[in-house]
Amino acid sequence: MQVSIGGMADFSHNPPEHESDPAQASFSPESLPDTNASDDAARTLAAEWQAAEAVLSEAVPPSRLEATAGKPDALRSRPYDPSTPLITVETAFLASVASLIWLINFYFPLGPVLRVFFPIPIALIYLRWNQRSAWMGAFVSGLLLSVLMGPVRSIQYIIPFGLMGVLLGLLWRRRAPWLVSVPIAALLGSIGFFFRIWFVSVLLGDDLWLYATNQVTDLLDWLFTRLGWLAQPTTTQVQAAIALLVLFNNLVYLFVVHLVAWFLLDRLGNPIPRPPKWVQTLMDYE
Repeated sequence: MQVSIGGMADFSHNPPEHESDPAQASFSPESLPDTNASDDAARTLAAEWQAAEAVLSEAVPPSRLEATAGKPDALRSRPYDPSTPLITVETAFLASVASLIWLINFYFPLGPVLRVFFPIPIALIYLRWNQRSAWMGAFVSGLLLSVLMGPVRSIQYIIPFGLMGVLLGLLWRRRAPWLVSVPIAALLGSIGFFFRIWFVSVLLGDDLWLYATNQVTDLLDWLFTRLGWLAQPTTTQVQAAIALLVLFNNLVYLFVVHLVAWFLLDRLGNPIPRPPKWVQTLMDYE
């Protein structure tokens, strides 16, 4: 620094290199003084700068940014999926629809009108997204019903209708024909029926299977009498008749579910496999 004649300080000398314009400064260790503390600060600034660039360019969630602090390379390994909120919202909405249908049918039964819709919302989640979303939809439906109606009714919905929705979504996603999907889902429905018989029997402390056996025995006695048979039905015949009746009932039920899903899901943009030719001919007949 030099002093001029007027007594004013002369600041005309050039500033040091490290006092250059801050806008042109680089956040790299080489641009800072060669000391250990400066190197650590430079590395920290460089990591924060790259992290900020990753947030702006790839929309990394803040939670993931905090979890990968100091590791800027890991931030670019998997960009944020913008469809995640939509999956969550649709799964929650369809799970609520499934629970609401079960709730309305329990308090205001309309016969088979609402029963055919029990597994369809869960199957629609599978068709629109994936298997994980379908399982989450079934779980959320059961959780919501356990809050509204208690865990007993919740379990009776999950087994078999929640599981049936996931199974139908899997079969429809893989384009399984009706001759395959209807019997497989009917078998699951039959297993669910016997599970509910056992479950309710345990809760009531009474054997409902014995009650069903007595009812079917009376039916077979009446049938044998009408046919002129003098033989009495055995226990094996009665139990086989119960199993056949339950399976036949579920076959009819799943066939109607497929018909409803065929008409409904086509209009929602998630079609299921085409029915057999005779069904299409019957539906097109006027």
